[in-house]
Amino acid sequence: MRGQETSATPAEHGSSWLGKAARLLGLAAGLALLVWLGRSLGGYIPGFSEWVDGLGFWGPVVFVLGYAVATVAFIPGSLLTLAAGAIFGLAKGTIYVFFGSSIGAVSAFLIARYMARGAIERRLQDRPRFATIDRAVAREGRKIVFLLRLSPVFPFNLLNYALGLTRVELRDYSIACLGMIPGTFLYVYYGKALGSLAAVAGGAQVERDTGYWVMLTVGLVATLAVTTVIARIARRALSEEVPDDSTPPR
Repeated sequence: MRGQETSATPAEHGSSWLGKAARLLGLAAGLALLVWLGRSLGGYIPGFSEWVDGLGFWGPVVFVLGYAVATVAFIPGSLLTLAAGAIFGLAKGTIYVFFGSSIGAVSAFLIARYMARGAIERRLQDRPRFATIDRAVAREGRKIVFLLRLSPVFPFNLLNYALGLTRVELRDYSIACLGMIPGTFLYVYYGKALGSLAAVAGGAQVERDTGYWVMLTVGLVATLAVTTVIARIARRALSEEVPDDSTPPR
């Protein structure tokens, strides 16, 4: 009966709000724990790198797998990337880091996609505007992810999980990992220039040359570009697919 249809009571609204807040706090706490564990485990990187250096034929395999695990576990990869240059040299170091970081990035993407994407989709059902933007971003996923990979502003490990919550296709996401190559090459080069694991572990610094400033400029341009692209996609998607609520019916 129509008379029995009632809106949610203030108590129900409060309970719903508390539930959402609790879930957000739980998510934030879990994320903070992962970051903390990653940084704590980062202290083992020098020892891991020395171990890899003594493995001979199996060194590259163990390094790639270790880098992938580090990416999933929020362990900062910059020191591992520098170590790759000192251990393997410029060409091989770049290849091994790229494969390790790509495997880790795809793994983190899939973890987020299958663990939390369903909940995101259920929430978007009641928010057609956000769902429309989500679909539109997916159509330009390869371009967006590629630009994000070039940008130094967005945290690499966190970004892998965040992108798993979007509708970006796995194929586009994987191909866009090519955007990591310039930054990887530069850090491996610095590791090679340091020349030894002892120098890398000791925090020795390499003079920032032209390559560093070129990559910084490219990264900043990519940051502006990806921000502009996402904003344009969102505006176009809303104007094309979601009618203006204020438009009176004819």
